[in-house]
Amino acid sequence: MKISINKILKELEFLPEYDTQISLQGVEGQTDPFYGTGKLADCKHKESEFIHPLFAELKYTNKVLSDLGMCRTRLLKLKPFHCYSYHRDASKRIHIPIITNERCMFIIDDEVHRYPADGNSYLLDTTKPHTAINGSYEDRYHIVGCVH
Repeated sequence: MKISINKILKELEFLPEYDTQISLQGVEGQTDPFYGTGKLADCKHKESEFIHPLFAELKYTNKVLSDLGMCRTRLLKLKPFHCYSYHRDASKRIHIPIITNERCMFIIDDEVHRYPADGNSYLLDTTKPHTAINGSYEDRYHIVGCVH
């Protein structure tokens, strides 16, 4: 499935201000776009319950997430010269790179990978130890969702 990054970028202009991540999908009855970001242990729901689109303005993006079977999907911003802790997730993740460059990389099980913002989605086995690094001068944006 080829994804239009330009359509997604246009729709993302509707999102409210956020620091490092914002949810695109929530649980039934919950409209807070920051509920379920960060560690899931901090909320009372399972990943698979985060299937309800939070932003009606994201028509194309919501269809992409649905077509790919994604849940608990978030837009992640990794600031310049930052990285995530080396960790494991409970499930695999689909990544859709939105804004990135060659100085941004993903390390899974000690192997370095680069994923371009070329309209592809990437299924990553994030149940293995991994991290992401932004070694560039611009923010890196990925849409990241769980798959089961």
